[in-house]
Amino acid sequence: MTDSKYHDRQNLEFFRWPELLQRFQSLVELVMVTPGNLSRQLRSELFTMASLAGGCQHCQAHGAYTLHMMGVDPDRIRDIWRFEQSAQFSEAERAALRLAGDGALVPNMVEPGHFAELRRHYSDRQIVEMLAVISLAGWYNRWNNSIATVTDRESAEWAEANLKAVGWKLGKHAGADHEQRRRHPRSTDPDRIEY
Repeated sequence: MTDSKYHDRQNLEFFRWPELLQRFQSLVELVMVTPGNLSRQLRSELFTMASLAGGCQHCQAHGAYTLHMMGVDPDRIRDIWRFEQSAQFSEAERAALRLAGDGALVPNMVEPGHFAELRRHYSDRQIVEMLAVISLAGWYNRWNNSIATVTDRESAEWAEANLKAVGWKLGKHAGADHEQRRRHPRSTDPDRIEY
């Protein structure tokens, strides 16, 4: 990749529109942080799965690294990439991850059978929360993939060390030397979630 392909991409990050950032951060807090019927861990796993299906390596790295900062075992994080075969996930969690993966595809592959399976394990409110996470991931995936947001080195280095075995690559999110950011946005504030 040549740097000129994504010239001045930092000028296109959505925090350049302060009103959008303020409203969007409220949505992120509601969907990903505010106590609800789903655990923060499952919400972050669903975000990571949706980002995997959506094809955004930046969001995959941030989702996985956020799980790492929550204390989730690296084996479980890696197994999101192969959740159907993994003993790390329960039948209920696999149904939720299946919704995230199929819901993030274009065209969307969610069918009535997804909801029939989910209702064996989750309430309608929990399913609504899952759909909110998947939709939020879609926003992040589209924006970050469109401008090839440069992934901070902290998240990228963790992903390179822990996710290479499942095929993760930084790709267009590497950035030139002058674009590098050292730390993940949550590193200084453990309650702040940013993907």
